[in-house]
Amino acid sequence: MTIFEDEPIIIAGRKFYSRLLIGTGKYKNFTQNKLALEASGAEIITVAIRRVNIEKQSDKMLQDYIDPLKYTYLPNSAGCFNSEDAIRILKLARTIGGWNLVKLEILSDDKTLYPKVVETIKAAEILINDGFEVMVYTSDDPIVAKELEDIGCCAIMPLAAPIGSGLGIQNRLNIELIINQSKVPVLIDAGVGTASDAAIAMEMGCDGVLMNSAIALAKNPILMARSMKYAIEAGRLSFLSGRMKKNYFGSPSSPVTGRITD
Repeated sequence: MTIFEDEPIIIAGRKFYSRLLIGTGKYKNFTQNKLALEASGAEIITVAIRRVNIEKQSDKMLQDYIDPLKYTYLPNSAGCFNSEDAIRILKLARTIGGWNLVKLEILSDDKTLYPKVVETIKAAEILINDGFEVMVYTSDDPIVAKELEDIGCCAIMPLAAPIGSGLGIQNRLNIELIINQSKVPVLIDAGVGTASDAAIAMEMGCDGVLMNSAIALAKNPILMARSMKYAIEAGRLSFLSGRMKKNYFGSPSSPVTGRITD
C-alpha cells in the first residue's frame, strides 16, 4: 500500500507542508499559544509587530516561546484602518526582523472588521513595488481578488465570515469563483469556527486556512488545534480524491443483477 504524500503549498516560492496557519492573539498566555501551535502542526504563525520584543527586555515575549528560526513568522498589519498605517507597520517589520513575507490587513471599521478594499489595493501595490511579498486579507469579491492577484499579491485570503465570528463559510459561490480563477494560493482567512468549517474550505479546493479565534477561544485550545490539523488534512484528501456525483434519488450499493426474485 502506498502512503499518500501531498504536494507542499508554495507561497512566494517557499514550500510549506502544513496548510494550516494560526495566529497569536486571544490565548491565555504564550505557553498555551506554543502548545496549540505544536498540536496544529502549522509552520506559519501570524504575528502582530507589537508582540515581537527585539530588545530582549526582561519581560517574556512571543519569540521566547515560539522560535522564529523554527517557524515562519508572518507579520501582519492587524488593527490598521488605512494604507499609511499598514505600510508603516510592515516596513517596520522588515526593518526590525528582516521579514519580507507579510500579511496585509486593512479594516473598514471596528464593528464588522471587513476589509477596506480601496485602501488594501493601494497599500498592496506600494508594498509590492517596494519588494514585499504580500499575502492579502480581502473580501469574498472575485473581482477584487483578481485585481489583487494582478497587482502581484502572492496569496489571496478572502474572509469566510467576519473576523472572530466563527460562522463558517457564508458565501460558497464567491469563494469557489475566487479559487477557480486564481493562479496563486487561496487561503480562507477569518470566520472559521470549528473543524468542519476548515474541512469544508479544503474540500472546496482552498489551498489553506488561517485561523485564530477558533482555536484560541475554544474551551480546550490544544485539543481544538489538533482537530483543526486533522480537518485540514481530511478536507484536502477529500478534495484530491474527487467526490462522487450527487444523485437526487437513491442508488443501491449492492448489484442489481442476480437478485433473488419471486
